[in-house]
Amino acid sequence: MPPKRYIHKSSAAPNGDGLTAEKKIKKARAETARPKDDPIRLPHPSSAEAEEHGIVLREFYPPEMSNARALAYNNDELPRPIEELNAALEETAEARQRIIDQTSTDAAVVHWFRWDLRTTDNRALSLASKRAQAAGVPLVCLYVLSPEDFEAHLISPARVDFALRSLAILQRDLATHYDIPLHIETVPRRRDVVPRVLALARDAWGARQLYAAAEYEVDELRRDARLVRAGAARGVAVDVVHDTCVVPPGQLHTGAGRQYAVYTPWWRAWVAHLHAHPDLLAASEPPARNPAGARERFADVFCCQIPEAPPNKRLLEGQYDGDGRKAPQQRLRELWPAGEHAALERLRVFCEEKIADYAMKRNFPAEKGATSSLSVHFAAGTLSTRTAVRAARDRGRLKRLDAGDEGIRTWIGEVAWRDFYKHILVHWPYICMNKPFKPEYSSVSWSYDREHFAAWGAGRTGYPIVDAAMRQLRGQGWVHNRCRMIAASFLAKDLLLDWRMGERHFMEHLIDGDFASNSGGWGFSASVGADPQPYFRVFNPLLQSEKFDPDGHYIREWVPELRAVQAGSAAIHDPYARGAGPAASKAGYPRKIVDHKESRERALKEYKAGIERGKAL
Repeated sequence: MPPKRYIHKSSAAPNGDGLTAEKKIKKARAETARPKDDPIRLPHPSSAEAEEHGIVLREFYPPEMSNARALAYNNDELPRPIEELNAALEETAEARQRIIDQTSTDAAVVHWFRWDLRTTDNRALSLASKRAQAAGVPLVCLYVLSPEDFEAHLISPARVDFALRSLAILQRDLATHYDIPLHIETVPRRRDVVPRVLALARDAWGARQLYAAAEYEVDELRRDARLVRAGAARGVAVDVVHDTCVVPPGQLHTGAGRQYAVYTPWWRAWVAHLHAHPDLLAASEPPARNPAGARERFADVFCCQIPEAPPNKRLLEGQYDGDGRKAPQQRLRELWPAGEHAALERLRVFCEEKIADYAMKRNFPAEKGATSSLSVHFAAGTLSTRTAVRAARDRGRLKRLDAGDEGIRTWIGEVAWRDFYKHILVHWPYICMNKPFKPEYSSVSWSYDREHFAAWGAGRTGYPIVDAAMRQLRGQGWVHNRCRMIAASFLAKDLLLDWRMGERHFMEHLIDGDFASNSGGWGFSASVGADPQPYFRVFNPLLQSEKFDPDGHYIREWVPELRAVQAGSAAIHDPYARGAGPAASKAGYPRKIVDHKESRERALKEYKAGIERGKAL
């Protein structure tokens, strides 16, 4: 009998509580016996306000939880979703093995694609192919388009469009190079996804085994726990495989056996772990060609068409505008070529031509090509972060992750942040439930000024660097990372708007919108996340502009009203205070909607008071 594969080592043992995942689940079920007024069962006092302003989508989720409930996760009183999945895998291990042993040659193996839309270095796909080869059966691939999941997870039209374009390339490659069919189906209701997947696998294709890459968000982990149990009951052995992270969540602990919540010591542990376990960076084999007869047997699957995006997720003409002119779909699609071939080519060019200067140029948004712009491929899974880290490491002289060429070392460190934020999400799952990493920060009295929020979103705050960032988001579905931080800090600190409004706005517009990374970035900038910028450190947008866009090239690109400001003039950063007011006014550029100094003082005062209130809850 093969060794059991677990998604995540329970945090119970390192913390010394001795509880297995199964016991934690039984303990959680006892929650139903708690009194209705138990703090763990009550919503947060400001939950109605969060719902009113569209932060908690009540169509899909319960009210914002109390701080007590968030702390119950921290104290191991409630099972984390990853532990629910682990328990499902453990409880069904024997049943799943019996199914594997009984697999006949007239069956099939299924790989369910999620956000892993590639054949190159795809561990779940590779394992599914090897299992199909060993059993002498065909491999069939599946992708489920779930409109309700897109809506619940705030997936942007640009990201949906990118995924569908990538699926077309993936479907063609699988059929052409491997004789593997890819079935793509729209399942309107998210609750029907698991039964439909099992019906396709077991009833339509005769499959007894199904593989998929793990997704670490709460909904997806709980979905996969149901899938594992329901699959075992239906005669389908489901295996959920680590692939999104280079180092799987749960494998790195502090000396006290706890999960890391600060990046720098986590990074050191991550590097040491990879140096000690080089197999984690090894490339997975591509799938093997299907046996003869697969095309005839699954002819209807080979004929599957790529569906349209759901109506509310379609990339409409004029939806993304940049410098005042409407941008058609084709402009966005030319900017972001889809599929794994485009990803690998972009990685190659960056490593050969740009990575050496990355550390020096990465913070300057006007420097074209200074960053890799691979985040869109990481988010769609058209490129594995493992592939990217390996390619960068191999360009260096020392072939190490934390030594040698500064540009290579710095870029690998930035890619590692993606792992870090997913590790945070797995261990502190309430951040996926509209809660800040630091629960006490949920009691800051945020503003919900709709005029301020609209001005921020439209890039009309009167702060050129902020406005340029927000217009780049509208124009490209992407923003330079330095400018993301500036815009996020401005919303949370200068406008004191609820950071979750900004987090949602970014997800609804970004073509590279990954929940863990987006939430982590907003947590950093708003000082409510793991390893955040301290709340008393507030980005000064004027100083940020002068430091990282000194000549104003980035501002001029995205704020056409200020292009008439003389090149090299300091007025580009603050036109009304530096003599360019008449020209800016004539061109229609707005004055500042808030004063930074006054806003900073207000933010410090409210953060301090809110934290004290939060600690009392």
